[in-house]
Amino acid sequence: MTGDVMILVLGATGSTGRRVAEQLRAAGHTVRGASRSGQATFDWSEPGTWEPALSGASALYLMAPDGVPVDPAFVSLAVERGVERIVLLSSGAIEAMGDERLLAAERTVRGSGAEWTILRPSWFNQNFDEGFFRPAIMAGEVLIPLGDVRQAFVDADDIAAVAAAALTRNGHAGRAYDLTGPGSLAFGEAVEIIGRAIGREVRYLGGDEDYIAANGFSGESIHAAKAFGSLRALGDQPVADTVSEVTGRPPKSFETFAGEAAAKGAWR
Repeated sequence: MTGDVMILVLGATGSTGRRVAEQLRAAGHTVRGASRSGQATFDWSEPGTWEPALSGASALYLMAPDGVPVDPAFVSLAVERGVERIVLLSSGAIEAMGDERLLAAERTVRGSGAEWTILRPSWFNQNFDEGFFRPAIMAGEVLIPLGDVRQAFVDADDIAAVAAAALTRNGHAGRAYDLTGPGSLAFGEAVEIIGRAIGREVRYLGGDEDYIAANGFSGESIHAAKAFGSLRALGDQPVADTVSEVTGRPPKSFETFAGEAAAKGAWR
């Protein structure tokens, strides 16, 4: 792809999509931010919103909220309407976790006929200040059955920077990128770092029993604990150099993220 193109960014009010749109606009690119409440209306459950969002787009940042599948019909429509480049937000370790939703999305993109790049990030730093761990941090106790296995938490700003590069520069087609921060931490260590940043204790419970009990001994919680067990069995997550290689700068550390988020009042 050459010259300026119109880039459609899905999930443009979310953690990554918002940052992708901001970084692209800051670099002078033409962006249409799409979501259920964004600049352009887009709803996976309303196919009538798909074509207006795609109109004139040549590149696409593709993502779907947790639990929502990427509809192959939308991807086919995107390519039919002139989208030549797709960057998909997937996730790391989806084979081990048995995440058929994202595995199917990757298959769809690979077979779309467009240039594709797949992003497979580790746990987002922003899960702790914008996402599903924030209420737990506020309550003073984080519960997830990963024991002391270390994860290479990655910042959403760095994910967005790689996405923006893949959407606008050549050399990324046909690549699946593992995205991590500069180091790895056990969840207990990450929680301690946040506790120090906000000046109060936050506990971490990392056992299956605590997780299942907290979720009512349901079949769903037992299934989830087994999936986390598969992730735990992989051992410590290796650190990837992708962010540095693609963007030319080092990724943000978890300590820097926690300090910045605390200074902004994320956990007040």
